[in-house]
Amino acid sequence: MSITTKASAFRSRGLKSTLGIAFIATGALVLAGCAPAAEPEAEPTAIADYTLTLGTLLPQTGNLAFLGPPEEAGVGFAVSEVNAAAESTGLTIEVEYGDSGNTDNKAYETEAPRILAFDPTAIIGAASSGTSLQFIDQVTGAGVIQFSPANTSDAFTTYDDNGLYFRTAPSDVLQGEVLGNLIAEDGHQTLGMIVLNDSYGTGLAKYVTEAFEAAGGEVVAAPTYNTGDTVFDTQISEVLAADPDAIALITFEEVKTILPSLFGQFPSENLYFVDGNLSNFGDQFPAGSLTGAKGTLPGLTIDSIGEFTAALDAWVAEDGGEPLTEYSYAAESYDAVILLALASLAAGGATEGVDVAAKLQEVSGGSGDGEKCTTYAECADIILSGGVADYDGISGPITFDEVGDPTEASIGIYVYGEDNTYGAI
Repeated sequence: MSITTKASAFRSRGLKSTLGIAFIATGALVLAGCAPAAEPEAEPTAIADYTLTLGTLLPQTGNLAFLGPPEEAGVGFAVSEVNAAAESTGLTIEVEYGDSGNTDNKAYETEAPRILAFDPTAIIGAASSGTSLQFIDQVTGAGVIQFSPANTSDAFTTYDDNGLYFRTAPSDVLQGEVLGNLIAEDGHQTLGMIVLNDSYGTGLAKYVTEAFEAAGGEVVAAPTYNTGDTVFDTQISEVLAADPDAIALITFEEVKTILPSLFGQFPSENLYFVDGNLSNFGDQFPAGSLTGAKGTLPGLTIDSIGEFTAALDAWVAEDGGEPLTEYSYAAESYDAVILLALASLAAGGATEGVDVAAKLQEVSGGSGDGEKCTTYAECADIILSGGVADYDGISGPITFDEVGDPTEASIGIYVYGEDNTYGAI
């Protein structure tokens, strides 16, 4: 199942987790009128050869390390497509990969300066909102775009980033609404949560609570823990003592340590996961341990983008990389690169972060006057022919607002099977 919305007024009413796709409009108005006769289409003209330098600060280590491979693969795959079209566009991308780590190992403290030394137009990352907040000032203060494929904290919506922060993942306002309503619609009246104490965890927990309580439920326990913690007995005991109907685990990879203490004490079908920990655990746990557990993940369902993931797998194999076992945020990472390339072309071959950022809303469709296109080559042709491109990506329409947030997004709902892997409902 995938629930799609134009991000706004969903806080004022519940989203129904019915099969299909639900749309909520933000009040967009399309005016039709008389148009002059169409002029002959211009031929695409390549810009003089130039290179766009990008960096990444994605989790190669830390409690979101399982997201690193699909995100870096999404970046690499997009770069390969942009470079394959260089003869017709003039644009080539070079990438320097770096490790964001997390707020415990602090890999970003040495990696962010290292990547900035390459004078990139943009840095893609981090995955963790809390980690991104540790170096956003350093990046945007240097006139470099910070573009995250996975940050979901609402803190970024109002952050003073000099107009240089963008993300292809939606704010947790949406995921919290969907998850809270899902738990209520499954018939649960009381909810316990174990929550990561950072901007991502507490923010998402807030919106889950609001949605669940608006549906008539009660949150009976919500203990927190800090990044780097390895023992969770206190939090688990507090939640189980409250005897909730359901438990939502708003965590990162720490969930692997938490779950064994819940097995046998709490029914798996009443457990709920989020994007920070939704993973194909497989034989890491006994077969059937997670049967019936559900989770949410921003983006179109993995099942619905099978053509993309198959092409991504083929590219990874050709590039000599390890086969992917996860695909979370691969599409969002791919789209981030494509949007940066298109914005650079739309800016006349610009490589300065400020100039490229000025075109990102336009090429995403946020200006409202572009021509729809769904591939880099198609969109580049429109731009190089003198038109305005409106890129609809693998992860969704995107459509940035004035602060770099996507105004349209999807939330996939998944359920675990006997093999401890998840599939779309």
